[in-house]
Amino acid sequence: MDYKELVKEAFKALENAYAPYSNFKVGACVLCKDGTTFYGANVENASYGAAVCGERNAIFAAYSNGYRKEDIKAIAIVTNGTKNVGYPCGICRQVFCELLEDETPIVLSNGTDIVITNIIEILPNSFSSKDLE
Repeated sequence: MDYKELVKEAFKALENAYAPYSNFKVGACVLCKDGTTFYGANVENASYGAAVCGERNAIFAAYSNGYRKEDIKAIAIVTNGTKNVGYPCGICRQVFCELLEDETPIVLSNGTDIVITNIIEILPNSFSSKDLE
């Protein structure tokens, strides 16, 4: 699966987003090296702290099914109706520091543009498990 196909899969996940408060929908698709895919969409809550981002839902689904960072080939994250490509929030970036390999492609799209990055580029000098050794 190429990155354009992965983005299309993430847009399928976006259709399941529950965002009645922000109307900002996010979909994500994790592609594993064996071809398995895991999907996630953001789910909001009236108690805002109880909401969860689409990209964390997708990566947690992969981990919940026994996959680990070395098994993940890429993740695509898409947003709806935005002029610019949406980047992961700080919490998602911190999760990615631990649950993705440093160079794992993070593919971002708003349906028009595609940006390919990785966690080292979007969260330099991060706090990680290496700091706890």
